[in-house]
Amino acid sequence: MRVSVVIPAYNEERLLPGTLQALGVALAPLHAAGWAAEVVVADNNSTDATARVAREAGARVVFEPINMISRARNAGAAVATGDWLVFLDADSTPCAGLFGSLMDAIRSGRCYAGGSTLRLDGGGLAAAAVAGGWNLLSRLARLPAGSFYFVDAAVFRDVGGFPADVYAGEEIELSRRLRRSALVRGRGRVILASHPLLTSARKVSLYTPGELLAFWARAMLRPRATLRRRDACAIWYDGRR
Repeated sequence: MRVSVVIPAYNEERLLPGTLQALGVALAPLHAAGWAAEVVVADNNSTDATARVAREAGARVVFEPINMISRARNAGAAVATGDWLVFLDADSTPCAGLFGSLMDAIRSGRCYAGGSTLRLDGGGLAAAAVAGGWNLLSRLARLPAGSFYFVDAAVFRDVGGFPADVYAGEEIELSRRLRRSALVRGRGRVILASHPLLTSARKVSLYTPGELLAFWARAMLRPRATLRRRDACAIWYDGRR
C-alpha cells in the first residue's frame, strides 16, 4: 500500500517546517508496516520561501500559479502516486497515532474517505468551543475537515477531484461528489477520533470575532455567491500569517 500526503501551502515558510517535521514522525507506523509514503507540497504561488523549505525537508514540490486552495490540492493530487491520498493543512501537527488509525481504517475495507476530529493549538475558550462544535457536527454527519481529509485515490479521480470554482469549503463539495461515484458502493466515510489532529488556531488570533462571524453568516445565507468570490473568502487569502 502507498499513501500520498498532499499539503497545499501559500506563504507558509514559518509553519511548514514544523508540519513536515511532525509528519515525518507521524508516518512511522506506515513504514513499520511496510507501507510506502510520499509527501507532496503544492506551492500555491507563494512569495516567500515555502517551496525551498519544502524541498529541503525532502518533500516533492509542485507549483500551482492560481491562488486557490482547491486548485492547489488538485495540483498536488495530480502528481501523487499513492493508492490513498491524505490532504493535510500546512499549519497542522499530525501524530503517529492518527496515522495508525488511518491505516486501520484503510485495512478495514469499509471506507472510501474520512477525516479526523480536531484540536486547536491556542485560541483560548473561543477556539475550544469552535473545535468542539465542529467535532460534534463532523462526527454526526461524517463530514471530514479539509485540514485532514483522506480518500481512496481512484474514487477521488473518478469524481474529478476538488471543485475548481470555489475559494473555500471545497471539502464539503468533494464529499458530495464522492457519494456519486460507483466506486464507493458498500463503503462509507469515517471520522477518526482517538487521536485528534492538532491544528493552528491562528485565525482566532488574526481576525476579530466580528470578521469571522460575518464570513460564516455570508457563507450560510449565500453560499454559492460567497464561496465563489476570492474577496469574500479573505480570511484564507488576504495574506495574514
